Amino acid sequence: MSSTHTDVPSIAAAELPTPVPVAEHEVCPVSGLMSRIGDKWSLLVIALLAGRRYRYNELHRSIEGISQRMLTRTLRALEDDGLIDRVVYPTVPPAVEYGLTPLGESLLVPLSALADWAVDHIGDITTARSVRAGARTAGVGANSDQGLVRPQSRTPAS
Repeated sequence: MSSTHTDVPSIAAAELPTPVPVAEHEVCPVSGLMSRIGDKWSLLVIALLAGRRYRYNELHRSIEGISQRMLTRTLRALEDDGLIDRVVYPTVPPAVEYGLTPLGESLLVPLSALADWAVDHIGDITTARSVRAGARTAGVGANSDQGLVRPQSRTPAS
């Protein structure tokens, strides 16, 4: 890669040791954040809070299938990371409201880019999964390229 080639994403430009030590992977800030937002509920909670602030019960009713315990754990984890804030109003009973912090709001642009990429490429991903699943059931090795047709990668429109 030349010094004039500046369009390389930072993830591709980073030089990683091989093999990557487990300890290094476990403390990697990128891995930690991807693990957090990649869990079952965090991305959905962030997306809802991107629109406005929610009270706890309103948020719970807005996410079908999440238990109160899991919502509480998800909210606490996002709060611990500084992505959301929790405001308790001194009423009887206390009213609790959640919203994105400025740090959480700053995550919306890269998350939107990832979401846009996923929507744009879901057809390719679905095709690749189907091809691989078909190859496995046909007895072709999981690590083999035998009989597989690779989907063409699309280049972004300029």
